[in-house]
Amino acid sequence: MKTAKPSAMNRPFRNLKSFLEEREVPLRSFPVERVLLDKKAAGRMAGPENEEALFEAAMADVLPLEKDNVPEFDFEPPGRPCVLRQGPPDATLAKLENLVKHGEGFVVEYTSEYIEGAGPDVCREIVTKLHQGEFSIQGYIDLHGFNVEQAREAFDDFLKDSVASAKRGVLIVHGRGLSSPEEPVLKTKVFHWLTRGPWRKWVVAFCSARSCDGGAGATYVLLRRTPVTRKRRKKGMRAI
Repeated sequence: MKTAKPSAMNRPFRNLKSFLEEREVPLRSFPVERVLLDKKAAGRMAGPENEEALFEAAMADVLPLEKDNVPEFDFEPPGRPCVLRQGPPDATLAKLENLVKHGEGFVVEYTSEYIEGAGPDVCREIVTKLHQGEFSIQGYIDLHGFNVEQAREAFDDFLKDSVASAKRGVLIVHGRGLSSPEEPVLKTKVFHWLTRGPWRKWVVAFCSARSCDGGAGATYVLLRRTPVTRKRRKKGMRAI
């Protein structure tokens, strides 16, 4: 038995033409129900002016439903309908206007920029009262425009003068640091100086100021009359 020689090209349909020529394959015919328009007639009917005529021709054998045969559905929504309760629109708009124009109703404590801390054995109520402005502010310093070294020197001099003059409540304005590429520089440094530096023994508590005093860009500091003892200082300043 001879085997076919291998060929570099596979031609499985090389005999198909001769096969089709020898045998005629009859095509199945289907009944034509609609007369197709020729190209000229189709071109004449394709304009927008004949759209209405085409629509009428397509809907010629459509019959409208009789009103008696239209089904009726009885639908009741499940459960009680949801009713939105809204306050007086005038009062709501007034609160929104005061918030945008005057900052009324904005609480710094509820933002991520808020900072606070307290010394050993200091209750949370002291920090709350400090943030609410219940301690009078007897002095302040503005560190805007200072680099870190200048700000540290001004910070030390200010607290030294405050302690020497028996001031209890002071305000340190450091800015929010929005222009810093990462964390606010001066604000972070002030936090460290109050919690880790030598002045921590003089600090009762500190927290971000109210909006009227600079908000998250300033810090209230409540100072002690005398420094905390070394034994109590081992507990350290805590952020709360």
